Amino acid sequence: MSTLSSPAILRLLKIAFYQGSKTISLTSLAAAALLALSGCAAVQVKLGMKVSLPKILVASIDASQPKGPGIGPGQKSSLMVNVIELDGKESQTEGVGKGKVMWSDLRVTATVVTVNKKGVVTLPKDPRVSDGKIPHVTVSIPSHPGVHAELDIPLRYDYRFVSDFSGGNGSNGMNGTDGSDGMNGSPGSLDPNNPSAGGNGSNGGNGSDGGNGGAGEDAPPVQIQVTLRPGSHPLLQASVSVPGHKRLYLVDPQGGSLTVTANGGSGGSGGKGGRAGHGGSGGIGCPPTEATGWTATVDRMA
Repeated sequence: MSTLSSPAILRLLKIAFYQGSKTISLTSLAAAALLALSGCAAVQVKLGMKVSLPKILVASIDASQPKGPGIGPGQKSSLMVNVIELDGKESQTEGVGKGKVMWSDLRVTATVVTVNKKGVVTLPKDPRVSDGKIPHVTVSIPSHPGVHAELDIPLRYDYRFVSDFSGGNGSNGMNGTDGSDGMNGSPGSLDPNNPSAGGNGSNGGNGSDGGNGGAGEDAPPVQIQVTLRPGSHPLLQASVSVPGHKRLYLVDPQGGSLTVTANGGSGGSGGKGGRAGHGGSGGIGCPPTEATGWTATVDRMA
């Protein structure tokens, strides 16, 4: 079966419309286009939007980190796999590689780091887990035994690490209650011989004030310890601790940094004031009218 591209689907839709094809033909093509947009892998392969590795002849693959080699504790990095076919054609993985190769057609195994189903690598936050080790990733294609790629990921500590132990924000205040509506005015008289105006409605009641927001939490006392670990590439060893919790860091003094924050939490927002009540409606009546002194003239037909 030949492969249709997305523009080809659009052209077929136009042809079906202009030539007055049967409704079922137009509907079928529209359904195929919608399936492609919805992310159905099989349809995307048929449209040429994705590549199915089991259906092509693969010569080799290689893995890399497009945004730069290396990873630090608690950091993430995206992988890209380049697939080279026997005829020399190259295709890249979806995601950061912006290619057509699906990660679901690949198998990724790793040591020290973890890799999710979208090729994103994560290193544990605790530097003791990876200190002195080399994270390693192996990418293979289950449908092509023997084809695989190996990648060592160097450890880096020249990141801007942040340790935040700020207190929690206060709770928001309760909203005020709405005011009561005013009473309607008393009715007047609609008798043309004895008219009277209706009474005024009373004012609506004031809404109550909103409650005060709660106070923010105090930051806990923080203890920071820093020492220099000598070696061919000296690193700062830092310990940041609060009662019941400790975080450890390795920081490269050449480009890396550690910022420790312990601010008190913000106070909660005050509640909204209640809405004032609606004023009462004026009573129905007919106010007296003043004479205007005008005279009507009636012409009679002869």
